Amino acid sequence: MAAPEKSPLLLIPDRQVGFIGYGAYVPRYRLPGSAVSHIWRFGESGSPVKEKAVAGLDEDVITMSIEAARNALARAGIPARELRAVWVGSESHPYAVKPSGTVVAEALGASSSISAGDWQFACKAGTEAIVAAMGLVGSGMGRYALAIGMDTAQGKPGDALEYTAGSGGAAYIVGPADEALAVIEAAYSFVSDTPDFWRRQEQKYPEHGQRFTGDPAYFKHIQAAAETLLRETRTTPADYRYAVFHQPNPKFPQRAGKALGFNDEQIKDGLLVPVIGNTYAGAALIGLTAVLDIAQPGDRVLVTSFGSGAGSDAFALRVTDAILERRGKARSTADYITRRTEIDYGTYVRFRGKLAMR
Repeated sequence: MAAPEKSPLLLIPDRQVGFIGYGAYVPRYRLPGSAVSHIWRFGESGSPVKEKAVAGLDEDVITMSIEAARNALARAGIPARELRAVWVGSESHPYAVKPSGTVVAEALGASSSISAGDWQFACKAGTEAIVAAMGLVGSGMGRYALAIGMDTAQGKPGDALEYTAGSGGAAYIVGPADEALAVIEAAYSFVSDTPDFWRRQEQKYPEHGQRFTGDPAYFKHIQAAAETLLRETRTTPADYRYAVFHQPNPKFPQRAGKALGFNDEQIKDGLLVPVIGNTYAGAALIGLTAVLDIAQPGDRVLVTSFGSGAGSDAFALRVTDAILERRGKARSTADYITRRTEIDYGTYVRFRGKLAMR
């Protein structure tokens, strides 16, 4: 890559950083799209996803973040007490007033002398945490920072989101580039005030702007972020082995990828939404875990998230030799996807608290 540091648009810390560990978590419960159609008689021509992952009665953003973080720590090969930050990005934190990050940090055995807290930016809350981790580690303020994107995605009963709003996510430990299994060569963020998806205070379910959520929301931001990163790093889609985009449904990332010049082969390995649904803050990040599970040293990866409201973070990654030894130290994303217990719509309603009892 030719001197991206000359571009004032790119996010590149003074000290190069990368991912030294990563981990995914997907709940075992699965609700078929056909079960939603059977109840609501909506979309009888076919569900946009085969099935979606559903968090169980004893699972929430905190518990799932802990599981993903443990996998990331196992791959990184460091104790939790060496973390300098624990940041959890989500739009379904279990508490309205009480951080998820402090609970996750203590459960992992991290030191009390850390920065811990929660991030919000709809579906790109997790990549926002990664950008912050790049700054903290790249400045030398800390050696390792944990960034998590996790959600128990919400959808109003009978809404189209019920087909795709799944649960799960991923955790990444950012550290010095010389320890990384994937070096972050550059990043770029693009945002605007676009009211395509929102949930006001005290409102139980989010609202969305129907087709407005595609254009000018998703596609404008994804394409602007990825195009700028490619231009400023002087790279082309042909330079990348894999491309991962935020995946609210199967069609959006495929359309965005093709518009940018990526082919189906570059996109398919990170496209998990057909089998686990849209994990919101974890969608692009969990797709990246699936790619890192199979990537080889020297492979380049382009990752672009999207968060309603709206914005995108794009990252150019280069996989290192360390990937070969470290990825086998924790459960793969494919293993989590294969581990499944099918449930019916009634069980889903009970698990996700769809019936208000008080």
